[in-house]
Amino acid sequence: MTPDFYRYAWQPLSRAELGADAFVTVGWTDGASLRCYALWLAENTLGLGIEPKTREAMIDPADLPDPFALRSVSVGPDGDLAMDWLINGSSLTTTAHPGWLRHVADGRHQPRSFLPVAKTWTATTFDVPPTVDGTDILTDDAVLHDWLSQLATWGLARLVNTPPEEDYLRVLSERIGPIRSSNFGEVFDVKADIDPNSTANTGLNLGQHTDLPTRETPPGFQFLHCLQNTVPGGSSRMTDGRAVVEELRTNHRGHYEALTTLRWVFFNRSPTEDHRWSGPLVDHVDDGYPLTLRAFYPVRGFPDMAVDDIPRAYEAMRVFSLVAHDPRFQISTPFSPGDLVGFDNRRILHGRDAFEPGGGRRHLRGCYIDQDDLYSRLRVLSRLSESNPEQFFRQRPALPGLP
Repeated sequence: MTPDFYRYAWQPLSRAELGADAFVTVGWTDGASLRCYALWLAENTLGLGIEPKTREAMIDPADLPDPFALRSVSVGPDGDLAMDWLINGSSLTTTAHPGWLRHVADGRHQPRSFLPVAKTWTATTFDVPPTVDGTDILTDDAVLHDWLSQLATWGLARLVNTPPEEDYLRVLSERIGPIRSSNFGEVFDVKADIDPNSTANTGLNLGQHTDLPTRETPPGFQFLHCLQNTVPGGSSRMTDGRAVVEELRTNHRGHYEALTTLRWVFFNRSPTEDHRWSGPLVDHVDDGYPLTLRAFYPVRGFPDMAVDDIPRAYEAMRVFSLVAHDPRFQISTPFSPGDLVGFDNRRILHGRDAFEPGGGRRHLRGCYIDQDDLYSRLRVLSRLSESNPEQFFRQRPALPGLP
């Protein structure tokens, strides 16, 4: 048993040593090693710190034993880690799964574990979104794994051959995780309305943007499913925000500094809603890539910066938009009934060409799913595919747009 519900390959230890600093060093025959603090081992050991039914830690930090309660360690007869403890005057022997320890040594416990490496793209990488045949996605985990992997890699992926039915988007989302509701509801319509509640529900051109920068944490992924499209124009435009940020950081250093430090107040201009948040257009995480792009001019309300900084903030935004619309970084594709496009709403800038609402019918259905839930589903599918790849995968022809 391990401190979680996954199965790990048995990778026997070749050595185990307890140091005077209460750190345990374990090693394998291939030279890999891991240093483990005694209290971390206590927290993650079944029979001591892990409750066996929930596999969650059950010791409050105030009640942790002294780290030197770990008296000795050794490699068990099958290659596991054997630990001898003296706690409250009583002896206790526990073991740790060597495969579980090895997955920590290999860094496979990190948030990016079991996810593909994210890749930056431009218009030279592909001219249509990476595409997966969605005919069997509701019943075949391998197809779902393919599509979610493309989404995690490129931030953008399309399904084709899905039924253009109103309830389909909700059914598909249930295969992934809970829909994140917004002021537009759970599943919303994108079509030209007589009394629109958003510029998305007009025939206007929409510049490259991300949705809901008015929120402390904007939605992670957005799905758009085409039910009807007979209007001329209205093509969907996509730009990789990672490529935009790299271009700005390399060739427009002053504007890049302004975009990452100067804040704006975003609020939705609605008679019934008043969401507000202040932040820069480009929010970063520790590895230097954009965590969130806040780039939706219809809801950008007020500069939240020193007055002297306002002119350069506007100039930086202008350059940001010019790069986002540059043909080097932007792809444009029409929607056909049955197309379903997913994209990382915090990374991918999306827009739309103008169309004439009276020239036909254009009806999309949309929803949001947070990154946490989509990545969780992908990790579970990835683990299943690793444990039994021959059963999990079957051969399918590659479609245009799949790198």
